[in-house]
Amino acid sequence: MTRGRAMGDAPMKDQCLFPKPIMHSSTLIRAIATALVLAAPAAVAQTVPAYVAKGDVSDRAFKPDDALKSYLPAEKLEPDNVDLLLRIARQYRHLMADATTVAEKLKFGRLALAYGNRAAVLGPGDSEAQLSPAITYGKMLPYMGKKEQVEASPKIKAAADRALKLDRRNDSAWHVLGRWHQSLANVNGLKRGFGEVLYGKLPVGTNAESIKCFEKAIAINPRRLRHYIEEGRTYAQMGDNATAKRFLNKGMAMPNVEKDDPELKARGREALAKIP
Repeated sequence: MTRGRAMGDAPMKDQCLFPKPIMHSSTLIRAIATALVLAAPAAVAQTVPAYVAKGDVSDRAFKPDDALKSYLPAEKLEPDNVDLLLRIARQYRHLMADATTVAEKLKFGRLALAYGNRAAVLGPGDSEAQLSPAITYGKMLPYMGKKEQVEASPKIKAAADRALKLDRRNDSAWHVLGRWHQSLANVNGLKRGFGEVLYGKLPVGTNAESIKCFEKAIAINPRRLRHYIEEGRTYAQMGDNATAKRFLNKGMAMPNVEKDDPELKARGREALAKIP
């Protein structure tokens, strides 16, 4: 039986110390580059969901800084991902709520608005994408100047209307529209006339429309305390104290689930304190 060549033997005549290259170096480089390009989409597809999943854990824990550490790298990979842009906008709204100065609140509000506007442009058929800028404007209004408030008001209404045209069961859109009517119904004639002279024409909202919107929001999603508290606040400004107390107390008795719930309950307590 023939034995194999020992490790120290000299090479056979047709063997080389180094194997011959299997292909020309330039061909090999092109092949490697092509393989990397073909593999890239798969890598992104795996990376973005992983980032989003990690960010969602922080989002549910109301830790916006941690959530952004995951969402922002994912955005670099998929800058046109509408759902991701909406997640980022929400985190900046959370940071806005946590900020302690007006300047910080407006800074985070502008960042949320920028991401929400991008989502709205990229998702013309997405109800949540259309609503995102309206939600942010609503949170920024108390910290804006009067002229900016007047300019933002029709934008809020238009965004909520677009969202509802796409999805009539978007309870958040009904809530935003209810708040819009609520705030404008509380502007008396003298204040309205003076404001319009200085800043431009104000839209008209009514308490009755506000109540209708909140009732629709509650019918769609009765588990959100925000709908009850804001409907109660509308009844309070209408002078219907008994109904206002009923809605406010119902909302106040519900557990905190969302980031803004403690703030909404504070608004509810303030409204209750003013009712005789």
